[in-house]
Amino acid sequence: MGMNKNTVLGWATFIMIIMGLILIGLGVYRYADVAGWGFGTVGVGFLANAWVFSSLKGRV
Repeated sequence: MGMNKNTVLGWATFIMIIMGLILIGLGVYRYADVAGWGFGTVGVGFLANAWVFSSLKGRV
């Protein structure tokens, strides 16, 4: 059972969603100062990249 391109993109999307939510959670709960804004921004960037990977899933 090999992994094709769509499976790899699916796993990458899943991992990036999890990491994005973790980074946003760190920004909200752990770092209340200026560093929290950075963590939140990077988390939103991870979610945006996951959205792109998800939209590419059927086209590659």
